[in-house]
Amino acid sequence: MKKKVVLLGSTGSIGTSTIKVAEDLPESIELIGLAAGSNINLLAEQTQKHRPSTIAIYNPELVPQLQALLPLGPRIVSGDEGLIELATLPEADIVLIAIVGTAGLQPALAAIRAGKDIAVASKEILVMAGEIVMSEARKYGVRVLAVDSEHSAIFQCLDGKPSSSVRCLRLTASGGPFRQTPHSEFANISLESALKHPSWVMGQKITIDSATLFNKGLEMIEARWLFDIEMPRVQVIVHPQSIIHSMVEFVDGSIVAQLSTPDMCLPIQYALTYPHRMASDRVQTDFAKIGTLTFEEPDTERFPALLLARDAGNRGGTLPAVLNAANEIAVAAFCNRQITFLQITQTVGEVMSDHQLVEQPTLDQILLADRWARTAARKYIASQTPRH
Repeated sequence: MKKKVVLLGSTGSIGTSTIKVAEDLPESIELIGLAAGSNINLLAEQTQKHRPSTIAIYNPELVPQLQALLPLGPRIVSGDEGLIELATLPEADIVLIAIVGTAGLQPALAAIRAGKDIAVASKEILVMAGEIVMSEARKYGVRVLAVDSEHSAIFQCLDGKPSSSVRCLRLTASGGPFRQTPHSEFANISLESALKHPSWVMGQKITIDSATLFNKGLEMIEARWLFDIEMPRVQVIVHPQSIIHSMVEFVDGSIVAQLSTPDMCLPIQYALTYPHRMASDRVQTDFAKIGTLTFEEPDTERFPALLLARDAGNRGGTLPAVLNAANEIAVAAFCNRQITFLQITQTVGEVMSDHQLVEQPTLDQILLADRWARTAARKYIASQTPRH
């Protein structure tokens, strides 16, 4: 029986990989809804190939152009309302959320409340509002499935075992492009070098997050909520080969790991076909060719993002939303060459230190903290000496 899938963020790196998975498994996966931000040409191409019943373009001004590209349909919706409409399509079995940033939070909650399983590729959803999202999922009896390779690995390793059986989760990190770069050279790191990830081909935001290790910090907080494991039991280990995607150490000392060559199609496929495993030749792992797997402790002096994220995860409340929002603004500023690489983490630290924590926030308070942090980050960046 086919899984009917709604894909939010179909034109990004996760979205296009999801399209590949759907094309690999036409007997198992049917794309019934697609949403994109502004890439109307690729969205139109995907629509013509997969014939979804409804599509969404986030920018409503682009609807006429999209209609011109697709004169024979399908139904086109737009804006935040369009995303929510797509996320709650009655015929959908699962909604995969691959929207960069915070725009996926409301559609995720809407999908859960409509009784849909969700597959989460957007870290921000669980970083900002993990407690609320997981509570709603329990209330409505739906699954929250991981698409990140690290969280998919942990999910596979846990295999339904309770959090009480876990000593710790070990998230693996490639270390990014600057794993061996002396700290004295960090001030001169260019945008171009930060965008050259050693293991993965990803979108711009997550690639910069991988260079600062903010991505691993966000993943720690995400894992805390996904697997009901408090922050001290969530650890990070640097593994440059990116073959072990994460590990679970159980209370008896046994460690279970999930391994494969890096390819996002594998965790995407597992999330969409769960609890089944479907045959695919896309991922091939040759251990003799790989030769060696190595590990090292992360250097928090060079990568203080991990300490900021652990602090946010430990203190909880609105602080993870502030960490996430400030980082989004700082990364955008770095990509626009307004600040240096080092100032990304400095900006986030300053905004976090200025924040008045709300310990058990409502969703409205989380969204308010998100907006406050964005404004505070922009003000801090503007106050810094312009880069020449």
